[in-house]
Parts: sequence; C-alpha cells; structure tokens
Amino acid sequence: MTLLLVALVGAAASSVLWALARPVFAAPVLQRTNYRGASVPVAAGVVLVVAVVTTEALLVVADALGRDPGAGEPAGRGAVLVAALGFGLLGAFDDLAAHGDDRGFKGHVTSLLRGRLTTGGLKLAGGGLLAVVVVHATGEDRLGRLLLGAVLIALGANLGNLFDRAPGRTTKVALLAGFVVVAAASAAERPALLGTVAVLGAGLGLLVPDLREALMLGDAGANVLGAAVATGVVLSTGVVTQVVVLVVLVALNAASEVVSFSRAIDSVAPLRAIDRLGRRPPG
Repeated sequence: MTLLLVALVGAAASSVLWALARPVFAAPVLQRTNYRGASVPVAAGVVLVVAVVTTEALLVVADALGRDPGAGEPAGRGAVLVAALGFGLLGAFDDLAAHGDDRGFKGHVTSLLRGRLTTGGLKLAGGGLLAVVVVHATGEDRLGRLLLGAVLIALGANLGNLFDRAPGRTTKVALLAGFVVVAAASAAERPALLGTVAVLGAGLGLLVPDLREALMLGDAGANVLGAAVATGVVLSTGVVTQVVVLVVLVALNAASEVVSFSRAIDSVAPLRAIDRLGRRPPG
C-alpha cells in the first residue's frame, strides 16, 4: 500500500469519525474558550488517534490477506502506533485536567522541585519514558541510539504542543515537516514511514474543522503529530541527521521559553500568510 493511499485512508477515517463523534464533543466538560472568545471542544486529537488505529487495523487485515506484501515494516508502524496511543492518552489527560498554571518546561520543573507534579509535568515525564519504549519498538537496542531517538521524539512531541496556539497551526507544521522527512528518505526507507504518514493523513482529515474552529486538537492531537514526525526521523535517518534534528528541536523548545512563536510567525509575511490560510478572519 503506497504512502499516498495510507494518507488518504487516514484522512478519510478521521473525517468520518469526527462527523460521527461531533455530538459527543458537545459535552460541557470538553468546552474551552479559544483566542476569539468562542466555545470550542478540546481533546479532539482523540479522534485522530482512533483514526490511526483504524488505518493500522486495515493494514493488518491487508497483510493477513496477503494482498499487500509491501505494507511497510510492521516494527515501524507498531512504534508509531505506540507513540500515538501513549502521547494521545497523556495529552488528553492534560487537556482535561490542567488548571492553566505552571505553563512551560520551566514552570513544570519548578513545581516539581516544590513537591507538586502538574499535569504538564506528568506529561513531560511520561512522554520521556514513553519515547524510550517507542524507539525500542523500532528494534533499536543500543543504549546511545535508544537515548538519542527518545530525546528526539520527546522534544518533537513537546514542540507539536508549543505550536498549538492557533487553529490548524500544528497540523500545517507537521504536514510540512513530514513532507520533508518523506522526500528526504530513500525508496528503501519510505516503507518504514507508513505509520508516520497515517498520523499525518489523520491530521489532514481534521484540518478543515480545526481551521473553522469546530474543534481543538489539544495536546491529545498536537503531541501525537509532533511525536509521529520525530519517530519518522528516527526510522528513516542515521545518527548524523538525528543529531542535527535534535539540535534544531532543542533550540526551538528552548526559544519557546522566551519567544512567542505567534509573534515570530506574524512578523514574517510568508509565514503569516501560510499560518492564516484557511482560518477565519481575525476580529
């Protein structure tokens, strides 16, 4: 099954699931006020995760029927599935239980040093441990490569959340980054990216309702998109490339503590145009 077909299946699955689940997301406990003052359901990233599971189930059935011998490396798909389920769970908990205080890495660490574990702190700690499991699920058991990949995935997941400050922004960034990862991979490496592409396709299927402010992916979706792209990097590149990507991720995560990504994007005309493409006009 080709990467494009998997992406389309993921997009179709998330679109249909959102149409069916939308009444469920009208529950008062899920409502949050967005930047425009409108009430929008949060944690819709759960739909993205279910769409990824649906896509993987179809791939498994295709494998069992013997109709798709080129369905990619099961280990790679399994690793992305673990990442989607784990980061989706941690993100959904943070979406529903967070009080809005102690934001940012510094805030969570400060709270921990004071003897209080925030929901964000739990997500960061759990995400770091989960990332180790994800890398091991790819078949990697060398300690250095295991830790390198785990830090890369954990930071990728967190960066996805940091971009989630405007409708559709995280999905757009993930799609662009994912396209670069797929384009840079060799023909032999691309089958390993089926899982990553399934996540990106599921995100694409929710992009329009996200842009129209019918839903918020929340951490349940943003963390999954970031982790999926980072897992794709681990699956398709060598140590040198992973180190370069890690440096970029460290720089971006650190910059978020002192720089507003929204202001930085708005200050550059091309980035501002892409960021606002499809969104409702401000005001």
